[in-house]
Amino acid sequence: MSALRFKAVEAAISRLNHHQTSETIKPSSYYCKNVFTTAKMKEYLPKNAYEELAVTIDEGKAISLDLAEHISQAMKSWAISNGVTHYTHWFQPLTGATAEKHDAFFEPLADGSAIDKFTASALVQQEPDASSFPSGGIRNTFEARGYTGWDPSSPAFIYETGGSKTLCIPTIFVSYTGEALDYKAPLLKALNALDKAAVDVANFFDKSVTKVFASLGIEQEYFLVDLALFNARPDLQLTGRTLFGHMSAKGQQLEDHYFGAIPERVLAFMVDLEQEALKLGIPLKTRHNEVAPSQFECAPMFEEINLAIDHNQLLLNLMEQVALRHKFKVLIHEKPYADINGSGKHNNWSMITNTGVNLLSPGKTPKTNLMFLTFFVNVIKAVHDNADLLRASIASAANDHRLGANEAPPA
Repeated sequence: MSALRFKAVEAAISRLNHHQTSETIKPSSYYCKNVFTTAKMKEYLPKNAYEELAVTIDEGKAISLDLAEHISQAMKSWAISNGVTHYTHWFQPLTGATAEKHDAFFEPLADGSAIDKFTASALVQQEPDASSFPSGGIRNTFEARGYTGWDPSSPAFIYETGGSKTLCIPTIFVSYTGEALDYKAPLLKALNALDKAAVDVANFFDKSVTKVFASLGIEQEYFLVDLALFNARPDLQLTGRTLFGHMSAKGQQLEDHYFGAIPERVLAFMVDLEQEALKLGIPLKTRHNEVAPSQFECAPMFEEINLAIDHNQLLLNLMEQVALRHKFKVLIHEKPYADINGSGKHNNWSMITNTGVNLLSPGKTPKTNLMFLTFFVNVIKAVHDNADLLRASIASAANDHRLGANEAPPA
């Protein structure tokens, strides 16, 4: 084992930054390149279909089968024009990760020819095998029929990996009898309830408010480890954290790593990650060294909360993929090392009206400040009354290693 360790250290020391990336191209020129944005919908959809879809998404109405057929054909045309061969319903089961099952557009015909086919039914609903996904004990394995349903509020995107391109369609995941088998379905229900309640309160101050959406900006912390050193540690490979070994000669005593100059090899990884993220519409804005040695952070601009969470899940996949290009392994475990800071996922959230008012930002006049105070006081009251539930919602075997001390309450 010691020989393997010495070889790993030697490989890490000799590693050069061969994977050069450039920031000379303006990010605005490729932002959302791989996303089926409203601008692309307008280009590929008939005018009346686009206008109907815009109203449907804005007002949260059901999408007709006829409109879904128009959208499926537009989505297929856009995807195929970008070299896509497969599509998948991209969902978030109760595993802490994303899931997908790829199907080809290709479909053979009786005469020996073939066509590219993607219908409204394939867009709107799929039935992946759900027998092995966690369900909280609500059904037996042999009765495990799960259904994915399209979420039109989160745009479809093209994911590139392994030399292939796949059209990913964000979806919810529910059982045959309607129970949620994911995190997205309960979130969408909660956002709908928040919208209705917040609009009712906001109307006491401003009758022009017709919609309130929750916003979220997620700060993602992570560690980078040279791939050779990672492969020399079975504990890191199997659990994502260190379980044995000597303490480091130097930890974060002086906290001199925090906001320090970013190492060249790490910066090359960050630039590559940002470029891939921007293509997928993830608006990464900030990058810097974090407190612990080899710990870093990236943070996007705030977005509507459902989209922000989809983007964070997608970002975690991207980080793993891009890190391997640079001979790194990214650690996203909440506490990979003892006696130094772990990695948090800080959630900066608020509520914003359709008129552009941030309800948790102090107003400039007594009237607008009164609306801020109303929402602010009620948020504090809600947190106080539901503290145990909030604590339970973030409790996990991994996160409980991190909570406490100078990192996060409770100490």
